[in-house]
Amino acid sequence: MKTLMGLGACTAILMLAGAVMAADHQVQMLNKGDKGAMVFQPDFIVAAPGDTVTFVPTDKGHDAASIDGMIPDGAEPFKGKISKEITVTVDKEGVYGVKCVPHYGLGMVALIVVGNPTNLEQAKTVKQPGKAKAAFADLLAQVEAKK
Repeated sequence: MKTLMGLGACTAILMLAGAVMAADHQVQMLNKGDKGAMVFQPDFIVAAPGDTVTFVPTDKGHDAASIDGMIPDGAEPFKGKISKEITVTVDKEGVYGVKCVPHYGLGMVALIVVGNPTNLEQAKTVKQPGKAKAAFADLLAQVEAKK
């Protein structure tokens, strides 16, 4: 009985330690940033499974949403509300494409890389509108450079 209680306590401690070790990556949603107008800053995030990414509406009129075809298999799609903070837990390895719905064509996109970029080739095939095409070409090239 004592062994089971000790085992349960150890399991609880390990679970709490895992939650404490997870990082939260803050991303600002901006009208103007280091890379120009209508940007996520940073727009390239490297995370570990279990980390969270918080999109902060530093400037109003923005949201953060996952892009169809640019999230790992089994990952939950997400869509925040305009001018509201959203926190996303990235628990599957791969790349997560993110867009600001109103400013997607203006290139307001971000890429989250979690562990091994398992869905990179699929993400590259997703058609992007307007300036998002060039922005993702740059972001996806950064993933290739890290391999």
